Amino acid sequence: MIMMEDIIRDGHPTLRKVAEEVVMPASEEDKQILASLLEYVINSQNSEMAAKYGLRPGIGLAAPQINVSKRMIAVHLTDDKGTLYSYALFNPKIVSHSVEMAYLETGEGCLSVDEAIPGYVPRYARVTIKGVTLHGEEVKLRLRGLPAICFQHEIDHLNGIMFYDHIDKQDPFKPVDGATIIER
Repeated sequence: MIMMEDIIRDGHPTLRKVAEEVVMPASEEDKQILASLLEYVINSQNSEMAAKYGLRPGIGLAAPQINVSKRMIAVHLTDDKGTLYSYALFNPKIVSHSVEMAYLETGEGCLSVDEAIPGYVPRYARVTIKGVTLHGEEVKLRLRGLPAICFQHEIDHLNGIMFYDHIDKQDPFKPVDGATIIER
């Protein structure tokens, strides 16, 4: 089980590397790592488990965050309509996106960043993601709202990009023209 001490923090060089593709079919070791990422996000949202093991709640986690520079992410969250998005994916990629932008009203956080970094993080309002599940099935997901933001955040980790790289340094809360504001 992944614990908070297994999650590397901002400044660690692995967080700035472009992660390697996972060779398919995935090895048993890679499957175990990917399954453990999903297990962490699920456990971290369970108040009893989080309290017992000192887990910070998260809705997504990428393999580079546990110092494994491979293209693997896990996401577990519900959208504003109550639809559950629970995915563990190998080699996820954005295959298309909207021109329209969106951002979380409260800004973003990250399990690898201990302090709050205020500011709007502009992202695509809608994305289509392709990836391979733990069972070796290719999936194509059309996402909007919080799920779209979360998947983009995690895929950024695979490319060595941190959420705060998107924040306007001069004016962190500068409104993004025409963007959808997502409440969380």
